[in-house]
Amino acid sequence: MPADWILHADLDQFIAAVEVARHPELRGRPVVVGGTGDPTQRAVVATASYEAREFGIQSGMPLRTAAKRCPDAVFLPVDKPAYEEVSERVMATLRTFPVVVEVVGWDEAFVGASTDDPEALAAEIRRAVMAESGMSCSVGIGDNKLRAKIATGFAKPAGVYRLTRDNWSEVMDGRPTEALWGIGRKTAKKLAELGAVTVGQLAASDPKELAARFGPTMGPWYRILALGVGDREVTATPYLPRSRSRETTFQQNLTDPAEISGEVATLARRVADDVIAEGRPAARVAVKIRFAPFVTQTRSMTLEAPTSDAAELERAALAVLGRFEDSRPVRLLGVRAEFEIKDE
Repeated sequence: MPADWILHADLDQFIAAVEVARHPELRGRPVVVGGTGDPTQRAVVATASYEAREFGIQSGMPLRTAAKRCPDAVFLPVDKPAYEEVSERVMATLRTFPVVVEVVGWDEAFVGASTDDPEALAAEIRRAVMAESGMSCSVGIGDNKLRAKIATGFAKPAGVYRLTRDNWSEVMDGRPTEALWGIGRKTAKKLAELGAVTVGQLAASDPKELAARFGPTMGPWYRILALGVGDREVTATPYLPRSRSRETTFQQNLTDPAEISGEVATLARRVADDVIAEGRPAARVAVKIRFAPFVTQTRSMTLEAPTSDAAELERAALAVLGRFEDSRPVRLLGVRAEFEIKDE
């Protein structure tokens, strides 16, 4: 439903906060969660507490790098069931309000509400989430999803911030294009080559030039982002994942082609189990390889017909594996099955 206001509730340092709630003695200490919790093994950071982030530790960073940056950090293993349980409690709390809740992840949701005082509602949401789950959250207020999502960044930690058409240019025009939800570092670099370094410059860019550089769909869309235009529809319809994937990081690099094929086959069978459990056939299969030292490549293929058959998915994954030409040692393998997306 289109709402008068859209709020974006985002749990602060969620995974680390769950761990600190379970281990109060860790409060105020740098906490890093990832892999099995052993920084001597190959794995990446799932999340880091604010104290750990002060050392430059970020999600996706190798645990070994994190340990070098902060030797005194506490490293903990990922505990998915614990995070899911807390997340469900938080979302149930949001649904007690007279609003529409659209869950978009473990730690975030859009809230559509009709209210004369969105700041008051945001404060009530923050208090209720803290009381029911012990989790701190930040709330961004916007007149569409894009602005609400970006507003949350200004609200963190544990605050409330409003970003609308009225103050968009004042707040955003001088910021780098990477500050926009949907533009990453690589795209920002390409935009800078066209003279669009800031959000304001991107908003003033020629759509035809953007289309020539990024394509007829993505180019103009980047300019629309810079203008702050976004979706206003908040729906309580459960989110359906677009894919299911499995991956493994190896503690010792793989060099034997037969062993690599065996690992891909195993991952494909595990993904097939997930596809069957999802109850939707896969239409595309992708294989990801991270070669030593840290170069990642992905190849994929569309299936002749959507399927949930494990043998078919395994055959497809092995066929995709054969498309890789790089012979360097392998440190990570992943297999992803993508579902057929039907227009409603």
